[in-house]
Amino acid sequence: MYYLLLALAVIKSTLACPQHDIRIHNNFIGKRAAHDKDWNYETSFNWGKINADYTACQTGTNQSPIPLTLTQGISQVHIPTFNYGTPVAGNVYNWEHGPSFTADTNATSLTQGASVTFDNQTVYFQGWHIHAPADHSVQGVRSKAELHLVHANAYNKTSAVVAILIDPGNVESAFASQFLKAPCPSFNSTDSVPVPNMDLSLAIQEAGNFTEFWTYDGSLTSPPCTEGVRFFVSRSVMTVSNQQMQDILKNMTRKASAIRRNPSIG
Repeated sequence: MYYLLLALAVIKSTLACPQHDIRIHNNFIGKRAAHDKDWNYETSFNWGKINADYTACQTGTNQSPIPLTLTQGISQVHIPTFNYGTPVAGNVYNWEHGPSFTADTNATSLTQGASVTFDNQTVYFQGWHIHAPADHSVQGVRSKAELHLVHANAYNKTSAVVAILIDPGNVESAFASQFLKAPCPSFNSTDSVPVPNMDLSLAIQEAGNFTEFWTYDGSLTSPPCTEGVRFFVSRSVMTVSNQQMQDILKNMTRKASAIRRNPSIG
C-alpha cells in the first residue's frame, strides 16, 4: 500500500464554510439573512481576482478540494484516533448551503469534548457541515454530498477536517437520522434547533470505521481559501436511505468549488 500526503481546509473568517464557534454561531444565526457575499460557487475559478483577501484562491500552492484516485494509495501515516465516545450537545442550523451543527462549548469546554489525535497532537471537535455535491472527487466522480467534521486546536484555531462522502442506498443512516429528525432547518431559515446528544461515533462507524483514508494538507474550499489544515478523507462512503438523501438535498443549495491542483499529491 502506498500513502499520499494531501491537504486540508482552514475554516477561517467566511460564511462559506461555517465557523463552528458557539459565540460566532449565535451571532451568525441572528444576522445571516442580511449577509451579502461578494463571491459565488459559479465563479470559483476567479475568486482570487474579485477580492484582495482571496489571493490564496488564485496563488495558493496547497489548495482544496482536490481530485482523488484509487491508484494514489491509502495513507499509512498521520493515523487518526477518534475520541468520540461521549455524545455532543449543540445546535443544528442551516449555513445557507445545507445542514450544519455547532458544538455548545458553553455547556462543555472545547478541550473537554470530542477529539481526534494524530501525529502526537490532539484537535477538538467544533462542529460539522455538509456540502452538496461533494467537494472531493474520486476517480473523477463526485458523490451526492460530503460531510465535514471540523476540529480546532486548544487555542480554537481550526486545524483538521474529517471528510466523509455521502451517497444514497438501501440502508438508513443512524447518524443522519439525528439531525433530520431535529428537524433540520431549510436553507432559507435562520432557525437553530438544540440537539442534546449528537453521536459522532456513528459517522465514523458508517464510514467503515475510517480504516482507509486519504490525507493531505490543503485549504478552505471557499474564500479566503486559507491554507494550513489537515484533511482526512474516508475511502468508505456513508450510505443514507433514498428518503434521507432527498431530505438532505432539499435543505441545500447545490453548489461546489472547482477541483484544484495540489503538488503535495504523490
